[in-house]
Amino acid sequence: MKSLDQFTPKNSVQFLFCDIDDTITDHGKLPANSYEALWKLQASGIKVIPVTGRPAGWCEMIARFWPVSGVIGENGALYYRYVDGKMKRHYMVKEKEIIKNRKKLDKISKEIIKKVKGSAVSSDQFCRVFDLAIDFCEDVKPLSSKKVDQIVDIFKKHKAQAKVSSIHVNGWFGKYDKLSMCKVFMKKEFKMDITKQNESCAFIGDSPNDEPMFGFFQNSFAVSNITKFLDQLTHKPQYVTPSHGASGFVELANKLRG
Repeated sequence: MKSLDQFTPKNSVQFLFCDIDDTITDHGKLPANSYEALWKLQASGIKVIPVTGRPAGWCEMIARFWPVSGVIGENGALYYRYVDGKMKRHYMVKEKEIIKNRKKLDKISKEIIKKVKGSAVSSDQFCRVFDLAIDFCEDVKPLSSKKVDQIVDIFKKHKAQAKVSSIHVNGWFGKYDKLSMCKVFMKKEFKMDITKQNESCAFIGDSPNDEPMFGFFQNSFAVSNITKFLDQLTHKPQYVTPSHGASGFVELANKLRG
């Protein structure tokens, strides 16, 4: 990995995908400097697309009110894009599958809460459509890495996908992730094949569920709090910002704007 000051923008980055929690936020809050950076990026012509594990309900609000060109949520299950006063919605799973999967996730939820003491269903679960989010440090006392691994193992035992963010373990049924939906989003909304036009995009994140993005994008970045997860990553970001969280995001935004 290289430091951010070793990155030389080539005026080719047109799209910035970004994680939300602990990437553009600090301690669960969206500070003024990172929110302002979103507006400045938009004004400079760089389109920002948050890519998050947060729920559909949050994504509806973000797509509508933030200065973004769309939002990908629930670890790639959906995207929303608000254009010309209309909300465009795309889902990776059909309604019949959603209902069937929810019943299986409800059973998994009960098993995790019973077996992993101190864990809890995330407070934003009521806004979710596709996945189950288990809180291990947002509103509960931080759990040990051993307990986090136990949560992951229970999901996998039931043949579910499981990804660890900085605050939750998200589990779902379906062959999708953040990266697969980024590809769908760009093809549908901007007629772009980002495998062939990789250099026009960048990504910044902070945790293991961002690994597919780190491995795919030539211009991949992480805020410096990624260091606590490095031993869990096979694919690491190309560059790391000097600062944690929102301040690190602002450093990258300033670099991209030149």
